[in-house]
Amino acid sequence: MVTTTRADSANRIEEPLDGARVLIIEGRYYDAIADELLAGAKAVLTAAGVEIDVITVPGALEIAVAAEIALDAADVTGAAVDAVVALGCVIRGETYHFESVAGESARGLAEVGLMHALPVGNGILTVDTEEQAWARARVTEGNKGGGAAEAALTLMRLKRRLEA
Repeated sequence: MVTTTRADSANRIEEPLDGARVLIIEGRYYDAIADELLAGAKAVLTAAGVEIDVITVPGALEIAVAAEIALDAADVTGAAVDAVVALGCVIRGETYHFESVAGESARGLAEVGLMHALPVGNGILTVDTEEQAWARARVTEGNKGGGAAEAALTLMRLKRRLEA
């Protein structure tokens, strides 16, 4: 018999996450927005009772590389990482740089998740304006930091359930 698992707001997977360790990697190019994304992610992860480590990098493009470095180090030290939450912001400017950073940061995170069968929550905002970024970052509005943490936790629970 095959069991289907849905992970939407009406039917969340809520298994406990005892002993789980989540790595938040934040790009700090826009410090104030990064602070708000981090607050949202930490609130969700703390409520779930997981251990949280935070790594800071300059911007969104460095997040996937930092994740790979951290995962390699975790293999060496034996300090397992159960999920990664990526936080950052890319605001469109006048050049093509926006498209490169937005696309490559998302691609890099997808590769990290697929190569390691690791839950990854992508909370990198890709917006046209700073106002849009704030609307998505604020814990009281879009709370995309919290949303990225929720996505990572949902995948972590799914992985634990399917591996049991």
